[in-house]
Amino acid sequence: MKTYTYYPKGTCSVRMDFTLDDEGIIRDFSVERGCNGNLKGIRSLIIGEKAESVISRLDGITCGMKTTSCPDQIAKGLKACLEGCLEGVEA
Repeated sequence: MKTYTYYPKGTCSVRMDFTLDDEGIIRDFSVERGCNGNLKGIRSLIIGEKAESVISRLDGITCGMKTTSCPDQIAKGLKACLEGCLEGVEA
């Protein structure tokens, strides 16, 4: 398992940490700042899911007049994890 840190852009959240196992399943997820209740709900829904599945469901979601959202940034962060754009640390 590896833990990756992603710094979202255009949202209230400022840091997202993803822990993925060797099969691309999300084993842990945490967010710094943002809408606490909503992000706790999202966390409970994505733990145990394959990253690709979560990406397909969250990619492109917007928030109000913004062109992105916390769910969209989660998808972008997971894409970066899978594409090797983020350096993972052994968990």
